[in-house]
Amino acid sequence: MLTMIAITIGLFFAMNIGASGAAASMGISYGAGVVKKRMSLLLCSVAVFLGAWLGGGEVVKTMGSGIVPNGIFSVPIALIVLASSALSLFIANILGIPLSTSEVAVGSVVGAGMVYQSIYVGNLVWIMSFWLLTPIVSFLIGIFASLLLKNKRLQRWMRAPKSVPILSVLVVFMGFFEAFSAGMNNVANAVGPLVGANILSTEKGIFWGGLFVAIGVLLLGHRVLETNGKKITAIRLEEGCIISGTGAGLVTAASIFGIPVPLTQITTSSIIGIGFGKHGKAVLKKSIIVQMLTVWIVSPIVSMILAYTFIQLLIEHDVYPIIVMAGVFISVLGVLSLIKRQSHSMIVPQEAAKE
Repeated sequence: MLTMIAITIGLFFAMNIGASGAAASMGISYGAGVVKKRMSLLLCSVAVFLGAWLGGGEVVKTMGSGIVPNGIFSVPIALIVLASSALSLFIANILGIPLSTSEVAVGSVVGAGMVYQSIYVGNLVWIMSFWLLTPIVSFLIGIFASLLLKNKRLQRWMRAPKSVPILSVLVVFMGFFEAFSAGMNNVANAVGPLVGANILSTEKGIFWGGLFVAIGVLLLGHRVLETNGKKITAIRLEEGCIISGTGAGLVTAASIFGIPVPLTQITTSSIIGIGFGKHGKAVLKKSIIVQMLTVWIVSPIVSMILAYTFIQLLIEHDVYPIIVMAGVFISVLGVLSLIKRQSHSMIVPQEAAKE
C-alpha cells in the first residue's frame, strides 16, 4: 500500500514539474507567434520525455544515492521525502512564493539525511556551488550576447526579411533543446527517491517519470505557456535564442555531471543579463535580486524542515527535535517582528520632523 502511494505521489509530482517548469521552455517560441499553442505543448512534451529517457539517469542516481546513502531510503522514507517536496511547492503556490523544484527536492533528501546523520557533505557542497555558479554564468553570457547584438552589421542582418525564417527555426530548436535539458534534469526530482528505495529501477524511473512529466506538459502546461509567452515581456527572436540556448546548455552540462540545478533561475539570470547589456544598472532592481536569493535559500530549507519533521514524528516517534525547531521558529518570528517595529518607530519620528 505504501509503495503504491509513494509511486502515485512521485508520478503526480512529475506531472506538476511538467506543468510548471518544463512547459515554460517553449514560451518564447509561442509568444513570438512562431508556433501555435498546441504545437508548442506537443514539441515540449516530446522533448521532455526524450531528455528524461536518454539523459536523465545521472541526476536520478544523485537524487537516489548521491546526497545520502541509498540505504536510508526505505519505502516510508521515500514517501515522506516526496510528500515533503510536493507539500513545499503546494504551500509556496498558496503564498505566491516561487520555489525551485530541484532545490526543494534536494532539501527533502537532505532532511532525511539529517535525521540519520548521514549526508555526503562534499557532494552537497558541489551541488550548491552549481546553484550559485550557473545563474552567474548565465548572467554574464546574457551581458556578452547583448553587447554582441549591438553590432550594426549583425543588426542589419537580423532586421532583413530573409533572416526571420532562420531565426524562427532557431528559436524553436533552442526551445526544444531547453525542454530536452529540463527532462534530463528535473525528472530525478520526482523519481530519485523511488529509485533510491528500490521501488523502481533507474531505467523504469526515468521512463515513467519522463512520461508523466510529458503528460503534465500536455494536460496542465497551457497556462504557464500562456503566461511566459504572452504576459511577461516581449523578447526578440535573437534574444530568445540566447536565453533558451544558455539555459539549455548549462542545464545539460549539469545533468551530465548528475547535478540537479534550477532552470528557472538560470533563465531569469540570462534575461537580466541581456537587460543589463541593453540598459545598464537600471535593470538590476533590488527586488528581483532579493527575490532570487530568497528562492535560493528558502526552497531547500522549507522542504528540508518538513522532511526532517515528518520522519522524526512518524518514523522515529521523537518529538523533542520538533519542540526545539518550533522554539527556533517562534524566536525567529519574534526577532523579525521586533526589527519591523523598531524600523517603523524610527521612520515615524523622521516623518514627523519633516512635517
